[in-house]
Amino acid sequence: MPLFDTVLQEKPAIVLEIGTALAKLGFGGEPYPRIIVPSLVLDHKAKNAGQTTPNRRLYDYANEEELYNLLVEFLKTVFFKHVLVSPKERKVVIVESSLAPTSIKQNLARALFCHLDVSSVLFIPMHLVVLATLAIDTALVIDMGYKETVVVPVFSGVQALYAWEAQPLAAESVHAEIKRQLVETGVKEELLTESIIEDIKVRTCFVTTRERAIAYRSEDPAISGAIKPAPDVEYPVRGEEIIKISGRLRETAYEVVFPEDNDRLGLPYIVLNSILKCSRDMRVPLANNLVLIGGSCMAPGMTARLKAELLALLQTDLYKDRLFLQTFKFHKTPSEPNYTAWLGGSIYGTTDLVLTKSITRDAYARDQSIPDFTNYEEGRQLAHRG
Repeated sequence: MPLFDTVLQEKPAIVLEIGTALAKLGFGGEPYPRIIVPSLVLDHKAKNAGQTTPNRRLYDYANEEELYNLLVEFLKTVFFKHVLVSPKERKVVIVESSLAPTSIKQNLARALFCHLDVSSVLFIPMHLVVLATLAIDTALVIDMGYKETVVVPVFSGVQALYAWEAQPLAAESVHAEIKRQLVETGVKEELLTESIIEDIKVRTCFVTTRERAIAYRSEDPAISGAIKPAPDVEYPVRGEEIIKISGRLRETAYEVVFPEDNDRLGLPYIVLNSILKCSRDMRVPLANNLVLIGGSCMAPGMTARLKAELLALLQTDLYKDRLFLQTFKFHKTPSEPNYTAWLGGSIYGTTDLVLTKSITRDAYARDQSIPDFTNYEEGRQLAHRG
């Protein structure tokens, strides 16, 4: 029987992407995930102690054994409560970052094989499979998640991991800035839960233009005072109090992603530094193929602001004699940026890679080490497993 007939006749692979804040789960070949849930696990100790919020983040662990227990609890909840599918004897595709800790990868495989009894697991790199959604093989992937922003160049279908850049400039830092500004205006801190702050960010905040941001940062009162801010917004909380969201906060919340300091580690800096680490023949194709993914890049005005900052930086002394680029071009992904990586995994989940490159349950029983890109010998053995 031809290989493609075998793939079509079997049950579709389960595609899973577990992020720091959100997890996406669905089936290979589908255009969007069946469910997107917070990466939270019920803390039974906290629940028994009577705490009102007995949930904890999946990756908030003290040791590997605790991580394994959290992963098992989380996977059981996702499979049996949200998606309502038994993972037994199913093929699983895990969309994961190549830069993620190896311990997470190993414990995830252990939980899937030993506890949920899946038939095979295929780990695929997030920043590479994103390109499958656009049918291109070269791009600079900018992943703006919850904890950090990661920049990874991909050239001719190969990740250039020697040129990756990352900084903690993402949703978490934006949330901290919103909370700081609101507390300074007299808002009670106990009202500002994580969910309330995120809702304020999504409903009211946006990325302002570079010119207005420079004026806001100006120490000259005549310049900063001449700006007419965006309209204020009233945000009701719990049906009891109303928080006033100032126009200045709405515009400046995302300025933490574009800091102006001597460290030069803002978002446009790490993008240009990543391109600069690549060889000269790679730089122009990468600059003409920028791909933004992750929930944080969905803020209104983010793409336009990043392009303006990049073009302005090219004219500074730091880059004008080192990077000879004329323009930057951004791809528009066929899905919402927050699940583009999952969609890439869904595409790969319909190919014969699920049959030829997966780690099978029998192979895992013989050797429980999970190949990693940092170990060449382990990578060579991957083709012989299963």
